[in-house]
Amino acid sequence: MLGNMMFQPLLISSMIEHAGRYHADSLVISKNTDLSITETTWGQIHDNSKRFAQVLQSFGFVLGDRVATIAWNNHRHLESWYAISGSGLVCHTINPRLFPEQLVFIINDAADKVLLFDKTFLPLIKAVKPLLKSVEHYICLDAPDDAVREAIPDVLFYDELIAGHSAQFTWPVIDELSASSLCYTSGTTGNPKGVLYSHRSTVLHSYAISMPDSLNISARDVMMPVVPMFHVNAWGTPYAAAMAGCTLVLPGPGLDGASLVGLIDRYKVSVALGVPTIWQGLINAAQQSGSQLTSLSRNVVGGSACPPAMLKAFKDQFNCETIHAWGMTETSPLGSANQFKAKHMGLSDEEKLQVRLSQGRPPFGVDLRITDEENGTHEVSRDGETTGNLQIKGHWIIKNYFAKENSALTSDGWFDTGDIATLNEDGYLKISDRSKDLIKSGGEWISSVYLENLAMGHPKIAMAAVIAAEHEKWDERPILIAIKKPDVDLNESEIFDFYADKVAKWQIPDKVIFVESIPLSGTGKMLKKDLREQFGKVLLST
Repeated sequence: MLGNMMFQPLLISSMIEHAGRYHADSLVISKNTDLSITETTWGQIHDNSKRFAQVLQSFGFVLGDRVATIAWNNHRHLESWYAISGSGLVCHTINPRLFPEQLVFIINDAADKVLLFDKTFLPLIKAVKPLLKSVEHYICLDAPDDAVREAIPDVLFYDELIAGHSAQFTWPVIDELSASSLCYTSGTTGNPKGVLYSHRSTVLHSYAISMPDSLNISARDVMMPVVPMFHVNAWGTPYAAAMAGCTLVLPGPGLDGASLVGLIDRYKVSVALGVPTIWQGLINAAQQSGSQLTSLSRNVVGGSACPPAMLKAFKDQFNCETIHAWGMTETSPLGSANQFKAKHMGLSDEEKLQVRLSQGRPPFGVDLRITDEENGTHEVSRDGETTGNLQIKGHWIIKNYFAKENSALTSDGWFDTGDIATLNEDGYLKISDRSKDLIKSGGEWISSVYLENLAMGHPKIAMAAVIAAEHEKWDERPILIAIKKPDVDLNESEIFDFYADKVAKWQIPDKVIFVESIPLSGTGKMLKKDLREQFGKVLLST
């Protein structure tokens, strides 16, 4: 017997419809690429998203076609998100920090039909345009500009396109399991892989991050996602913001500490989200300017582990609670968030700090387990001490990668994250290590295997290993451990030059260390753990 209740599909269009109906006058503040400020509202975001949906409809696309965006966090980008997904297309956000060859691969692999971009990225778009096989329309999200027209003669301008349409548009009713957005993860070896989210998974994820035990988002908040919208959909916050109806502050390209302090103090931001390197810049700028960040009640840290000193600085100097969170592209991203339970409230400040250092516990909707490193499906004790493989399953967790038929899951249906971690009896997660082939620099993944493979292509290198070295600003940076071929002259600068036209500048190792030998296991694998123990602190100042 079925229940006698209405059924309505969980659709992204329903969230912007809710915001437009019940929070129409709540502000959406946006810093543009020219650093000017636009103050709009959820009502206007709603109307313009419907206007752009009609533009997309006029192009004659079919359900599931992909529309790519390369843009900062701003109001036009936000409007386009709801227009794309709401009209049954797939919003494909692209990280502009990737090397051009990776961008070309991603756009062609996704078979994107449209490419939306901010003027900031015009040189990049012009460079890759001849290599893009499927893109039919290029749309600039900035105001009409002759320089853009000169560089891309067939360019269209967002403002001109939507000006010809009214806000009278009815969102199509589609299957809630339909694809809504696409993100590629660079946290793998080889070419990036696509993660295709559904309307259902996105709406459920938005509920989850809004809950009090997650990010605790409400209509009373002024939220500023500093994490880019091209980084796992800004951790889902633009969706949750519409669902809750909170004021949204979009910082655009100005992610330096002084710019963020200015926005927080001017617009009374109550919650902000970003990676540790962003927050270090914010703390430094606030200290220099004398700002007390009085409105900021909490900040969310993800992407990398938050240093204890940063947690203490936010609490002691600015009376701001720091919420540690963990997730990845394959998990939408929320897998856990660090909020206290009732039994923690009586703890001392130092004891609370120790709780805050973990990555938190999973919200309803996902489950975590730690498995034996040798047996990937055997769960180990939840004692906060036994380490193993971190695995996850739930309503917004990947099943298989975009355009790949093979399952991404274990034999019993869990996704193995590649992290090494512990869980305690309350479900608090503590990441102790990560897959040794990955380096996380300032919240961005770098594949050590890819850098090693490039190094091995150098005619004077016999063997190479790339490891993560601790870094005061970026948390981790790659360094190259290399063995020269016999009787050759080779220096660090020559290797840097070798990398220069093959990877993005920020992925090039910070240091090259030449050695006589690299430790190997009995099966011939490089013992990177030994290398990290020997060289992992070489970038730290003494």
